[in-house]
Amino acid sequence: MNKKKLHVKTGDTVKVLAGDERGKTGRIIAVNIEKQKVTIEGLNLVTKHSKPSAKNPQGGISKVEAPIHASNVALVDAKGETLKAGSRKNSEGKTERYSKKTGEVI
Repeated sequence: MNKKKLHVKTGDTVKVLAGDERGKTGRIIAVNIEKQKVTIEGLNLVTKHSKPSAKNPQGGISKVEAPIHASNVALVDAKGETLKAGSRKNSEGKTERYSKKTGEVI
């Protein structure tokens, strides 16, 4: 499978655009580039059943964050508005991400 770069990375604040969690915002805690999916803190919770084991002798049911496709999330700036990110070189020649709407560095 081709490894395509994503518009978001771990630690970014994003807004969900589609699905059951539409309109909610959260922080990305994991990114899977191969599957083009992101996991967002506290969103898209699924019920996970675990069998009793040495580590967890009780077993039971727990809520776990499930990944969301990266195309269904949009980057959010400090004001809470969605934006599109671009990349450019700064004066030192280092690549930086910036908002295409306002031109400021993310």
